Amino acid sequence: MAKKFTHIETKLVHAGEPNPRIGNAVSMPIFQSSTFESTGDPEYYDIKYIRLNNTPNHEVLHDKLAALENGEAALVTSSGMAAISTTLLTVLSCGDHFLFQKGLYGGTHELITKNFRSLGIDFDVIDGNDPDTWVENLKSRTKAIYVEVLTNPLLEVADLNRVVEFARNNQLTAIIDNTFATPVNFCPLDIGFDLSLHSGSKYLNGHSDIVAGAVIGRADLLREIRKKLAYLGGTLDPHTCFLLHRGMKTLAVRVRYQNKSATRIASFLQEHSAVAEVNYPGLPVHPQHERAGELFRGFGGVLSFELKAGLNAARDLLNKLVLPRVAPSLGGVESLVTLPAATTHSGLSVKERQEMGISEGLVRISVGLEATEDLVEDLLQALEG
Repeated sequence: MAKKFTHIETKLVHAGEPNPRIGNAVSMPIFQSSTFESTGDPEYYDIKYIRLNNTPNHEVLHDKLAALENGEAALVTSSGMAAISTTLLTVLSCGDHFLFQKGLYGGTHELITKNFRSLGIDFDVIDGNDPDTWVENLKSRTKAIYVEVLTNPLLEVADLNRVVEFARNNQLTAIIDNTFATPVNFCPLDIGFDLSLHSGSKYLNGHSDIVAGAVIGRADLLREIRKKLAYLGGTLDPHTCFLLHRGMKTLAVRVRYQNKSATRIASFLQEHSAVAEVNYPGLPVHPQHERAGELFRGFGGVLSFELKAGLNAARDLLNKLVLPRVAPSLGGVESLVTLPAATTHSGLSVKERQEMGISEGLVRISVGLEATEDLVEDLLQALEG
């Protein structure tokens, strides 16, 4: 029987590891083999084959991820979008309807709004902080509700406990993208979500050098998602499994430092005269600050802000910054800065971005592991230089 670990730091290092160690190797080897000798497997999905997501490198990750969020099972995928699309296409079928939160990541929003109706799947957008909109849009064929732990890029915090209650009362599958919080700051399954999704490219790996995804949750749902993934083909290759496995071991120390650093940077920006508004749940002025404090063990490493002088000033700021790289994505050891309207949400129309509250000059920062003081000094010179 596998040993159960209590603390996440220990889970990250030891949960799911092979016992005994393979060839006495302390680090998990890479099994660069597409197929394995058959052992009379009971069904197709038990055959050891890379596309079926069950090589030794996959299985170690599955066990570790399940342990991190106290899930019954887990699955890794070739990207965060593979995790999202495969999950939704498993839970939903032609004729079904689901609800999703306003302000989702641009890729998720586009996947749904530009593709699902052609598949016969209907949807409505809801306000994560207004349960009346959930009730208004509920239909007899509604099957799921989908939210993000922190919306990208405005860092809103939905009423997650009520989302779970609403799902239970209406027999809906409750799905959450937990990328921004990570298991270090929040475990959605503990409050009743059925499925927790991640872009493993971000904090789980933490080094901006792979693309991966993950689904964690109920075993019965994961079995069906795994079957769907086997045919859609969004499989993570063994070497990327190895890199994700290695990166995850430092997740707790990275995220806790980023929590503290982002809180300090958000406070600095809020106090600067050139800044109009800062979006960060760790600030007392954030509209869901109290809720975030009750739900989360940390407020995360991403923040966004508006400059009083608008878009041109935002572009000038990005040109003057020295330490943060001007690039999309987040969760790595280096700080990244971007204009979401030109990157993560560029596929949306201006009207759609305006409806979400995303201006052309909104700046998003993913805080890395540089010294907080150096980042503050860099921001100061860029704002005032």
